[in-house]
Amino acid sequence: MNKNKLIGFLLFLIYKSLYFTWRIRFTEGEEAKRLREEKKPHILAHWHGDIPGVLYLLKPLHAAAIISQSKDGDIVDTMARLLGSKTSRGSSTRGGAGALKGILRLAKEGWVPAIAIDGPKGPRHEAKPGIFEISRITNSPIVPLTCAVDRKWVFHKAWDRTALPKPFARIVISYGAPVPAVPRDRDGRDPDLARALELAMANAEQQATHTLANL
Repeated sequence: MNKNKLIGFLLFLIYKSLYFTWRIRFTEGEEAKRLREEKKPHILAHWHGDIPGVLYLLKPLHAAAIISQSKDGDIVDTMARLLGSKTSRGSSTRGGAGALKGILRLAKEGWVPAIAIDGPKGPRHEAKPGIFEISRITNSPIVPLTCAVDRKWVFHKAWDRTALPKPFARIVISYGAPVPAVPRDRDGRDPDLARALELAMANAEQQATHTLANL
């Protein structure tokens, strides 16, 4: 076992210990609920900084993640696999074609692609074109997946300000209103697509924050 995989294993143990203390609430609209319950093809979009808050969801949602080929990616990949998910390695900066082929293969096998849409290096909360290409090829709507946490550690020096829920934190997971599948004849680099998804993400995040405040 190499160093990064060992670190990933140790962090997995810590993460599982934290997870068992978290108090989690879910909120979703009817359309997102229908996609999930009827197991219709769709893609989950989340922010890179929310990875600790949504990582445990990958297995119950039968979701597969694209994870970068960086050292940090090795750690997250190890954790995701130990949590029972599938992964495809690569990013917009390295191994992108292989990652796309891998996630499309997993989608055909019934896995739900889960994409950190502002990764791997930001800018923070700015959607990259990759998810729109996956949506266009698979003809799948995109479902925003956001979380709000009342007690968390925030890594301010990280570009994405990664947030890790503290022990006994209250977490609200919000499945936002789906964004329609990208048409076959539309360029995934169209900035209007990014703006529409960023707005949908903001709305889902607002819903999660509102629900948390009223618990």
